[in-house]
Amino acid sequence: MQARERPAGAEPAAEYPLRIVKVVLPDETALELPDGATGLDAARAIGPRLAEQAVLVRVDGEPRDLRLPLADGARIQILTTRDREDPDALYVLRHSAAHLLAEAARRLYPGTKVAIGPPIEHGFYYDFEFPQPVGEEALGRLEDEVRREIAEGRTFEREEIGRDEARRRFEAEGERYKVELVDTAEGELSLYRQGDFTDLCRGPHLQTAAPIRAVKLLSLAGAYWRGDERNTQLTRVYGTAFYDRQDLNEHLRRLEEAKRRDHRRLGRQLGLFEFSELAPGMPFWHPKGMAVWNVLEDLRRRENARRGYREIRTPQLYDAELWKTSGHWEKFREDMFALEIEQRDFGLKPMNCPGHCLLYAQAPRSYRDLPLRLAEAGNLHRNELSGVLHGLLRVRHFVQDDAHIFCTREQIHDELDGCLEYAFFLYDLFGLELRVELSTRPANKLGTDEEWDFAEAALEAVLAARGLEAPVSAGEGSFYGPKIDLHMTDSLGRSWQLGTVQLDLQMPKRFGLAYAGSDNAEHTPALIHRALLGSFERFLGVYLEHTGGELPVWLAPVQARIVPVADRHGETAGGLAAELATRGVRADVDASGETLGKRIRTAELERIPYVLVVGDTEAEGETLALRLRGEREVVVRPRAEALDELAQAARL
Repeated sequence: MQARERPAGAEPAAEYPLRIVKVVLPDETALELPDGATGLDAARAIGPRLAEQAVLVRVDGEPRDLRLPLADGARIQILTTRDREDPDALYVLRHSAAHLLAEAARRLYPGTKVAIGPPIEHGFYYDFEFPQPVGEEALGRLEDEVRREIAEGRTFEREEIGRDEARRRFEAEGERYKVELVDTAEGELSLYRQGDFTDLCRGPHLQTAAPIRAVKLLSLAGAYWRGDERNTQLTRVYGTAFYDRQDLNEHLRRLEEAKRRDHRRLGRQLGLFEFSELAPGMPFWHPKGMAVWNVLEDLRRRENARRGYREIRTPQLYDAELWKTSGHWEKFREDMFALEIEQRDFGLKPMNCPGHCLLYAQAPRSYRDLPLRLAEAGNLHRNELSGVLHGLLRVRHFVQDDAHIFCTREQIHDELDGCLEYAFFLYDLFGLELRVELSTRPANKLGTDEEWDFAEAALEAVLAARGLEAPVSAGEGSFYGPKIDLHMTDSLGRSWQLGTVQLDLQMPKRFGLAYAGSDNAEHTPALIHRALLGSFERFLGVYLEHTGGELPVWLAPVQARIVPVADRHGETAGGLAAELATRGVRADVDASGETLGKRIRTAELERIPYVLVVGDTEAEGETLALRLRGEREVVVRPRAEALDELAQAARL
């Protein structure tokens, strides 16, 4: 073992051996390493093949660059090219691919300025300021250049750098976006270099580009620097990368299927909704879309009534003083639509909770009144940036299945449990598998640590009582309380967060809410916020893509299409539609001049669950010819039986 250089003034005979650190491997084996050893050193100590294949080290559950030193007692896991489906392993691969893209862009388009290039859930992007506008043809050129770089070989090297030196370096290169990042970055700075490209970056990165076996550049988009429309609009190049070509091919197949299922396309095709540039981020719901909407609203009201919720309605516009009391004016103002009326500041409501607190305070309350469950499908507005608007999934105007429960602390557990029971009921109704995630206190929280300890423990207790495993998303709670987020995975394997259940000890206190307890003393209620499906807009967008537009019969805007074979069958078809309507079935008649086959095909494209063909036999007899969605055969059934089946299927 090497001896350290002795400090000045120490006795000549004294020797200072290198300090040893111990790290713990996944099998609980302890691995001894010299102080300052990196993740790559640990891999080498285990074996040269592991070191060669290593792409990342996970330290105490967090991804770290292989080049960084390990702390004594750290629990580590070395990820390799064999972990091709691991999210962290894909993260580092795609991060390195983004840097290769930046190198390619600067080489192919001299004068290009580089901004940021992070990995994202299914790929990566890099933002550029090109000297001249580029179109889709640039994707092929850039992709070929990235492949050439990989074939040529690239090693990623890390270098620590001081802030002043980094600033001088990027100023000399004319990289103004990097200069701004240097000025605003927190903590120590580092550079990564490959080929003739050096980037300001925290990492992590691969050792070399060799593991990037499959890369594809997908699209271009406009993006404002730092998401601010007052800044320069950059060109964002999206791409993805994998350890294996087969994985890329499967991903591209899913992307094509996602395009086919895009809810914006389906919304137009099915006549549900549209958008206008004159009202960005605010959908126009057509009659068929409102048929679907009304089913959700009827479901919401019915199930709320069964569970003891009371329906209320509160204003759209409030004086800024309300939002200052709730904390939203300080924490959420940039996301609100604010306006001045008669020299008073007002804000359109982005959520219902402050208004519900006002309503609670408009009457004296006793412990006998609690729990008080208040529900409102109110119109909400949030000032989303235009660049992030996306169909129904990100809008400025929306409605959610919102409710707030005012209760005593002793009632918190049962009320939270009731919210989860309700959520599982709803998701099962739609054929969705519900997953939960616990989001804990953020940095900008209101209230004391003791209050947050209590609130987080209450959520953990109800999850444990239901036997639910909930990954913890640290720091992702609301500023007023922790929450249980409700997630589902769609048919394309994409995860979506839809609903939420939140426990709030802050807003009742800020509004001075109170109830008289059984001890005749005044107490502050707890407040549970819950929206189980979330916004109707987002839920329907996700659900349309999940089902490909093939909504359950009870939710379909048109549940039965009646197709008369000839003009002489039109009267019979109209009478059948009227009879179905009396039995609660949404039915229409296609008496257009198109051929019978084309009209049936149109019904298929509109995802209509039942097609009833009316010819001479149906007009004269006691049978009906049914064609079910997705089936080619026409089934002939007794009229009464067919009508009963339709009525039963149409009913929620």
